[in-house]
Amino acid sequence: MLETSKVECVRGDRPLVSDLSFNLRDGELLHIVGRNGSGKTTLLRTLCGLSRPNAGRIRWNSTDIHALGDDYRALLAYVGHANGVQGDLTAEENLRVATRLDNGTDTLVKGALERMGLTRFAHLPTKVLSQGQQRRLALARLLVSKKNLWILDEPFAGLDADSVAVMEDMLTDYLARGCMVVVTSHQKIGCSAKATQHINLDS
Repeated sequence: MLETSKVECVRGDRPLVSDLSFNLRDGELLHIVGRNGSGKTTLLRTLCGLSRPNAGRIRWNSTDIHALGDDYRALLAYVGHANGVQGDLTAEENLRVATRLDNGTDTLVKGALERMGLTRFAHLPTKVLSQGQQRRLALARLLVSKKNLWILDEPFAGLDADSVAVMEDMLTDYLARGCMVVVTSHQKIGCSAKATQHINLDS
């Protein structure tokens, strides 16, 4: 379970998030919304353990995430605004790097490329792919990872309607395995979850 208690985040001297508490359990999705600049990305980075909250606690299975350190970060996958792919590597090589980090298999790589519609681009340097294709590659890495928690910052940005539908199916499958998702998005998310929580940072 991912749990926050009275979390506060600031940027500079500006409060962004205050008194935030939630409990996210297996199979559940947390959908965070808010206008640009409301603190969505700051909050996600804080939930990843990349920065500390100014106040409050974040716990994973009752233990503070900063006490868990690398053990906590090893069990989550984070996709931010930047795609984080290596331009000089091919699409396939990018995924192979990810599978080696998680002791994955070649079968996972081929399946991820096919599911995200990238098979015909598998042997091209990533830097020649369009922004939408690079975004799909970043999301394909989720399919080759073995993580319990996905934290996704605007994952649908740059995707066409077909790719959005594929991503929503990915979320449904992942949640059905008892995993958890925290996602920011300006749009409604059409996936099935045991439960969906909503947080509006504008309210």
